[in-house]
Amino acid sequence: MSAVRKAIARALKRAGIADFTFEARILIEDLAGSGERLDEAAAARLKGALTRRLAGEPLWRVLGAREFWGLNFTLSQGTLEPRPDSETLIEAALVHLGARRLEPLRVLDLGTGTGCLLIATLREFPQATGLGIDLSADAVATATGNAARNGVAGRVAFQLGDWTDGVEERFDLILSNPPYIASDEVAELDRTVREHDPHLALDGGADGLVAYRALAAALPDHLNPGGHAILEIGAGQEAAVIALMEQAGLRHLHSHRDLGGHIRALVFGHSP
Repeated sequence: MSAVRKAIARALKRAGIADFTFEARILIEDLAGSGERLDEAAAARLKGALTRRLAGEPLWRVLGAREFWGLNFTLSQGTLEPRPDSETLIEAALVHLGARRLEPLRVLDLGTGTGCLLIATLREFPQATGLGIDLSADAVATATGNAARNGVAGRVAFQLGDWTDGVEERFDLILSNPPYIASDEVAELDRTVREHDPHLALDGGADGLVAYRALAAALPDHLNPGGHAILEIGAGQEAAVIALMEQAGLRHLHSHRDLGGHIRALVFGHSP
């Protein structure tokens, strides 16, 4: 198996893939297991996966799943690939709602995708229940499967929808990782992103803020008194998003940085 791993690593390196050693190991572990011998079926899986990776498909898309917050999430064409930066929202939820961790909180996830934000939150808040909404039927189906896979199916529902249209209730925590890339910047994204992540989850309109305007209009009427809304943002968007939310009557409580030191999550509550 060592020889196979080295051969895969060499092929990845020739293709210009920076983490060729890591990726070779992950491909072997995921598709061939830990044995010393490579059977025919495993060899076929590896060959197919390597062909796709060398053609430019991202590693986790090739494998069909990615880890987020220590949990495993299946990917599909209608879902954004979860990134470690988005774990900042879960960290922020624990900071601001940690004292209420055992309460039966209601959690709303807008633009749920794989369901990673909502499912990870429900794992951390064992009495909470949640609702995830997405414009993509494929994403709704994928998130539903991920909830079952990660043991929270009985505490969550996913539905097709446009932000909060048709939703009447209020929530203690609202999460969202909306599309925030300006339309003319989508074409400049790394090929692995622009060709494989759904544009619906990337394109934030001419200035990247279209989704935040919709959220600003929706959040005040769907957030419980004492509740928190936690939004992911892109580089340089902090001031603009804070202004939109404050104009809508919300109060900026805190900005949280990701592991790279960038402002990634903004926390809002009702103004006093």
